[in-house]
Amino acid sequence: MSIIELFWPAFTLAFLLVFIHAIFGLEIIKRGVIFTDLATGQFAAIGVAVSLLAFEGKYTFILTLLFALLGAFLIAVATNRVKHIEAFIGMLYALGVSSIIILMSNSPEGTELFSKLQATDILFTTASDLIEPALLYASISIIFWIFYKKSSGFMRELLFFGLLALTVTSSVQLAGVLVVFVLLIIPPYLSLLQKRFSQLGFAWGVGSLLIISSLIFSYIYDLPTGYAIVFVASLIGVISALIFGRK
Repeated sequence: MSIIELFWPAFTLAFLLVFIHAIFGLEIIKRGVIFTDLATGQFAAIGVAVSLLAFEGKYTFILTLLFALLGAFLIAVATNRVKHIEAFIGMLYALGVSSIIILMSNSPEGTELFSKLQATDILFTTASDLIEPALLYASISIIFWIFYKKSSGFMRELLFFGLLALTVTSSVQLAGVLVVFVLLIIPPYLSLLQKRFSQLGFAWGVGSLLIISSLIFSYIYDLPTGYAIVFVASLIGVISALIFGRK
């Protein structure tokens, strides 16, 4: 049995993650709020932690969505009211990370759970795991292209960060905070370094190549899949920035 036959659900999930995150990633970079997704992802992870520690894994989606929406709402409000928005988002990120560590400090599995929240192993995804994210990401992308482009002012900010929170709610549970961050930032960033192809199309293509090669790399060398994705994508991003990203 080939790697593709064995892990096609993981490859499909990888394509879905790249598809939805490239859409938001391009907008995030153009807005200059790079850490928005990281802060929102950490707030979403608080919901996962609360679900695991207080409710034995129940109500995960609802709690994750509530915390992600809280983070997104705070960023949306701060965008028009707070000076030095990147500093504010950085503080939210620090608040999210410290909250998770405090919540898990008295749990025997705290360190392991925190590691999984940052980068999850998606290599053994099953076909049934694909249904919910496929429907969710398709709906979000349709709403984004139809309504976000036509909105303005505070409603535009609220819609953007609300859809981002909904996306992160799902993807953090599937892949982890750091994987979400690199998928949101690195493929769109690489697409902005070139002028020949469509920015979104290039982000989809290079993002798919990065995540699939990372999955194969982690399988061959028996490495943690989530962190392999973060490592490979970040390494390619850094090298590309140094070579092609000159001012």
